[in-house]
Amino acid sequence: GLLQVVKQCVRVPVFVMIRPRGGDFLYSDREVEGMKADIRLAKLHGADGLVFGALTEDGRIDTELCTALLAVSRPLPVTFHRAFDMVHDPVVALETLISLGFERVLTSGCDSSALEGLSLIKRLAEQAKGRIVVVPGGGITERNLQRILEGSTASEFHCSARSARDSGMKFRNPNVAMGASFSAPEYSIKVADVAKVRTLNAIAKNIL
Repeated sequence: GLLQVVKQCVRVPVFVMIRPRGGDFLYSDREVEGMKADIRLAKLHGADGLVFGALTEDGRIDTELCTALLAVSRPLPVTFHRAFDMVHDPVVALETLISLGFERVLTSGCDSSALEGLSLIKRLAEQAKGRIVVVPGGGITERNLQRILEGSTASEFHCSARSARDSGMKFRNPNVAMGASFSAPEYSIKVADVAKVRTLNAIAKNIL
């Protein structure tokens, strides 16, 4: 439903994340069934591309599973998401993604943010030599975007560009929390911030 509404509201390409749960990227057979079903439904309802990632227990790209998911995804372009940042050897992993046919890889440079992983992102972009698009992501804001784009030589980037908005609820039950203790407050909503998006776009256009 969200995909259908988004497609009606925007003109930019919409890539759908295929992620059956939080946590690690080692999936069970049932989870894989769900991922394949999600891919088919996303294609049916107008997705312009897909985003997913899967690893083996020893921290390598799960080539068997990725090959199967890519086959279901055709002919749409596919991005390997930040599961990449949990691999054992990013240099080997990048070559694996290229050989499998991924068009993009999203990465923070295997660090806690793209700024801290900037040197690896740049090395990966140099290694890629245009065979795959290396997309920095993770903690990117209007304050550090210029440094990340210039330092990585990246032509694309990923960020949430979000801000918190207070809930419109007037009655609030302070005794109940819907979810784990680390989840977002019940009466605060994360929304895409139009001003942040415009600022980030302006910075990028000035550099790229």
